[in-house]
Amino acid sequence: MINSWEQFGYFVLLFLLLPTVFFYALTYISKLSFVSKWEKYLFPFFSVLLFLFYIKIILYADIQRKVILGIFLLAVFAAYFLHKHFKKWIILQLILAIIGFIGLVPTLMKYLNYSSTWMEQPDNIKEVVFKKKPNIYYIQPDGYASFSEMDSDFYKVDNSDFNSFLAEKNFKKYPDFRSNYITTISSNSATFMMKHHFYNYGKDYSEMLHARENIISENAVLSAFKNNGYKTHFITEHPYLLINRPKIGFDFINFEYDDVPYISTGFNVKKEVFPDLQRAIAEKSDTGNFFFIEIFEPGHVATSKAASKGKEAERDQWIEKLQLANTKLKKMIDLITVNDPDALIIIMADHGGFVGLDYTRQVYTKTTNPEIISTTFDAMLAIKWPNGDAPAIDSNFKSCINAFRILFSYLSENDSYLNHLQEDASYLILKDGATPGVYKYVDGAGNVVFEKV
Repeated sequence: MINSWEQFGYFVLLFLLLPTVFFYALTYISKLSFVSKWEKYLFPFFSVLLFLFYIKIILYADIQRKVILGIFLLAVFAAYFLHKHFKKWIILQLILAIIGFIGLVPTLMKYLNYSSTWMEQPDNIKEVVFKKKPNIYYIQPDGYASFSEMDSDFYKVDNSDFNSFLAEKNFKKYPDFRSNYITTISSNSATFMMKHHFYNYGKDYSEMLHARENIISENAVLSAFKNNGYKTHFITEHPYLLINRPKIGFDFINFEYDDVPYISTGFNVKKEVFPDLQRAIAEKSDTGNFFFIEIFEPGHVATSKAASKGKEAERDQWIEKLQLANTKLKKMIDLITVNDPDALIIIMADHGGFVGLDYTRQVYTKTTNPEIISTTFDAMLAIKWPNGDAPAIDSNFKSCINAFRILFSYLSENDSYLNHLQEDASYLILKDGATPGVYKYVDGAGNVVFEKV
């Protein structure tokens, strides 16, 4: 997460300067007469306490009271029973520090060798000139499965009430739509850049380099809207895309960085999107507006095996969150259609819901089961076209990566932009059951394949 200078400075202060100053002060305090008798316990206690607390910060960004209590008790135990071995503990810490420094080298090399060439466009799509200029609302419900997937054996979900609502509001559904990547930031990076990134050809599950900058700071989609005089808005429930404090490229955003802790997963802070959307609509520009609205329901099944309640319980929980997502979507759509009746509204999920799996990380093991692949990638897409007039080129809507290129072709009335559609292929990183690396799992025609990138 430390890829902003502001964060770098904060963590240097937290991990290096603070403990240095603290132990220097402790050295002085321990010499005071009323403290000296406890000196043999003080350094072991605080050394173990801070060391384990820093490890907790690295592994678990949120405050976890039970873990902190456990660390405190371990520090008390170590100080009382193992203080005679304190020097050995310091040597062990030194060895771990050296190992950590060695491990830092390949991470730095990844940053230094990062190439942004994948972002380059094959045409002048960023300079596209719109002939139609409706206000555009892109609502992203996290992990909302596609319409066809809802009827699959994994889901078996009756979503007819929401489907009827969409029909009533004149939305066109795209039943077999897919995402290209399986996480929010990897999917959105490709969507907003309108290009495949192939996970930077990584082999681990860590987040992509500069992924949040690709979404929040600067990308081809924002450039195109701004070049056409659009005011851009980002409204989200959680500052998940903001936790590394990227430069804000949107004109309006409903979070201030003062609201976002430095140590955070992004989910321990929440705002309701409806009042913020209401305010943004009231303050919208007369020259055109683009809204990116992010909600985090229905989401997906548990990420890890340890957190999973089993596939059936995870499915039931996903369905509960689906109803919550539907309620939020209905409320927002009603607000938009009343206040902005000629708007173009896109509801497009970032990836599938993983329902039918015990936990999401199961997909990092090779599979040829088409149901597992579908529950991973198949994502919802529904569009309310102005006047209900869907263009013929909407037959090209197959995956997230080309959504904005097709939209810009429609707005500019220039079909030449369709000459450079990316392959509607879907990718993920495999770690088990195959040579580690990035694999194509679904090709542009929707066929399940297995090809190493």
